[in-house]
Amino acid sequence: MTLKKERLENRSVIRLEGELTVASAAELKGVLMEALSGGEDCEVDLGGAEGIDLTVMQLLWAAGREAGRLGVNIVFHAQEAASMAARDAGFEQWPK
Repeated sequence: MTLKKERLENRSVIRLEGELTVASAAELKGVLMEALSGGEDCEVDLGGAEGIDLTVMQLLWAAGREAGRLGVNIVFHAQEAASMAARDAGFEQWPK
């Protein structure tokens, strides 16, 4: 996994590339929690993801719930095939 984080005006942008697996979940969790705890909106770009395993899907879903709890907006950008696979796996709130 390649992870790039940048701060734009009033939001954090996290770009993820490569295979997103359990091996990268701890690093990704830390970056997501840091971005959300800052109180700013967050954008997660999954356009460069080659694969996303169930652990990372659960982590992204949990980040969405945590953002809602904190009153922060989080937006996911994903390829349609990845979004459909996530919704088929039961993640109804996955981005369309």
